[in-house]
Amino acid sequence: MASSTLISESEAWKNLKAHVGDIDKTHLRDLMSDAARCKSLMVEYDGLLLDYSRQRATLDTIGKLFKLAEAANLKEKINRMFNGEHINSTENRAVLHVALRASRDATIQSNGKNVVPDVWKVLDKIQEFSERVRNGSWVGATGKPLKDVVAIGIGGSFLGPLFVHTALQTDPEAIKSAEGRQLRFLANVDPIDVARNITGLSPETTLVVVVSKTFTTAETMLNARTLREWISAALGPSAVAKHMVAVSTNLPLVEKFGIDPNNAFAFWDWVGGRYSVCSAVGVLPLSLQYGFSVVEKFLKGASSIDQHFYSSSFEKNIPVLLGLLSVWNVSFLGHAARAILPYSQALEKFAPHIQQVSMESNGKGVSIDGIPLPYEAGEIDFGEPGTNGQHSFYQLIHQGRVIPCDFIGVVKSQQPVYLKGEVVSNHDELMSNFFAQPDALAYGKTPEQLRKENVPDHLISHKTFSGNRPSLSILLPSLNAYNIGQLLAIYEHRIAVEGFIWGINSFDQWGVELGKSLATQVRKQLNASRTKGESIEGFNHSTTTLMKRYLEASSDVPSDLPTLLPRI
Repeated sequence: MASSTLISESEAWKNLKAHVGDIDKTHLRDLMSDAARCKSLMVEYDGLLLDYSRQRATLDTIGKLFKLAEAANLKEKINRMFNGEHINSTENRAVLHVALRASRDATIQSNGKNVVPDVWKVLDKIQEFSERVRNGSWVGATGKPLKDVVAIGIGGSFLGPLFVHTALQTDPEAIKSAEGRQLRFLANVDPIDVARNITGLSPETTLVVVVSKTFTTAETMLNARTLREWISAALGPSAVAKHMVAVSTNLPLVEKFGIDPNNAFAFWDWVGGRYSVCSAVGVLPLSLQYGFSVVEKFLKGASSIDQHFYSSSFEKNIPVLLGLLSVWNVSFLGHAARAILPYSQALEKFAPHIQQVSMESNGKGVSIDGIPLPYEAGEIDFGEPGTNGQHSFYQLIHQGRVIPCDFIGVVKSQQPVYLKGEVVSNHDELMSNFFAQPDALAYGKTPEQLRKENVPDHLISHKTFSGNRPSLSILLPSLNAYNIGQLLAIYEHRIAVEGFIWGINSFDQWGVELGKSLATQVRKQLNASRTKGESIEGFNHSTTTLMKRYLEASSDVPSDLPTLLPRI
């Protein structure tokens, strides 16, 4: 149960603090020369390999981290999550995204009820609906098949599904299933995003999926009204029922909007937005694009990691190990950031998704009991696929700030190419960098080595690499739907582990709310100024000046923008 004692007051935390001095005396060059240590810092599960030997940690460090997990009651907290207890205490909710990918015969309780049958009821409905759309038995208002889908959502209703869609786009099985179809995601309330998403599409062949739990999210609903106008202007208001469906729990508002409540796909308050890609939020648009059978493999991959996380000993538990190492790097070694570096272009949207899952979950300054934290928690996450990132921000990682790195590699490319006469295949070239970069960060390059290479004295300091920069490597066997599900679940659970150790609530996001409420005041003022000519009142000098400039310079903008959209 939650305790008012901070983890930093435990003996385990104090022992790790004292241990930092020992680690500061070591260098990864020396740690990496110990083959037995390296061998023991590797874990395999279900085709995945985790190598964390390039972390600034000895076997003693890892042992102390396990003691910290014990002091934080990590196993109990994991069990409470899987048992459906209301571990999101500030919102009095369970946290059960694991139920979204549980097998049909599983039992996962929430408030004394097995929720798995409800999950599968929605999954079966998605399968039936997506097959009808894909095989042409569900058609648009003019009788044409709906081959294009625009999914409207923001935050977790956008980033997760976009990551999976981008990763599947180049998978051979998924390509075959998606032939002749398009899936686009509309998130930003900026009308430019609307224009980009409907360019080249016809309302006659487009299905719009509106994703909003409450059907009140400001950005999502304005975009939904805009696309409703786009469809109505071309096909008449009655066409909306054939061209728009919803993922929501608010059936009265869905119906009021003009969408048939029978075409609404449910999810539950125990699904956090950023953990919702495995719910109808992601499964519906992805099934419309790729077919339910491909998406079901994705769910099974995530479920495999769920079982591993729940039942494996900490010594062999990939999400637990990753979470503990993040706590070590952030709270003890003082590294605020983490780079997520997938060596696969298919994973180009992985870092943006994990950025949200991580920073929205663990971006907290108080404990779950409301006590200000006396230690650093949360990570600044960013990343780009290799090798693109190498020509961008790796300079800072090699010779500037120390930023722990996650290298993610894939054994078998989705799209292999081997040009005649080349030394290696294109994928081998990519993976050469995946294997080399962690060693470059760990070992660095000394002035002595540079002198042996006859580097001029005035360049020695510029070409010296200190090394001792931590990283870990995850090697996936391939990048199919199943592997993508595995990768997602590893990071979801890793983030939960960090929060459980830090003693924070990783499952609320009050920090998102303040800006929203202030935007409401601004919205009212803009409306009053534009429609009634009212002067700006109630804002500070800076905001007032900016708003005045904006209103004066944009007074000639047409007020009825949606009518312009069919012409875009």
